[in-house]
Amino acid sequence: MKVKIDQDSVCLRYGAIPIYSPPDLKIGISRETRNKKIFPVNGLRHPPEADTTGWFIWAGEEYSDDADFFVPLHVEHLIDWRPEILKYLALPPGYRFLLGEHGYEDVWFDENLLNV
Repeated sequence: MKVKIDQDSVCLRYGAIPIYSPPDLKIGISRETRNKKIFPVNGLRHPPEADTTGWFIWAGEEYSDDADFFVPLHVEHLIDWRPEILKYLALPPGYRFLLGEHGYEDVWFDENLLNV
């Protein structure tokens, strides 16, 4: 219940209508994201498709186009990887976030994410 309240709060703060990411759907996530010492944490959301939420999340400065850069992960398992990300997963398609050390947060809308 607290996660939903946090998600609603993030959406309200950024003027977004929530589109929740059910726990049984998948995100694409880089393996490095599991290391809680690696920053920044980046997230972007394309439109959901099939059994995915549309979210792609990676940690660190480097992004890769390699086919195996992202691995599938059910939303419910994110609590074991980086639980601080959960509150952003109701942001609708087109949104991005960047989390830095010491509580830094940036959230913005990127229309280009809707054209995949």
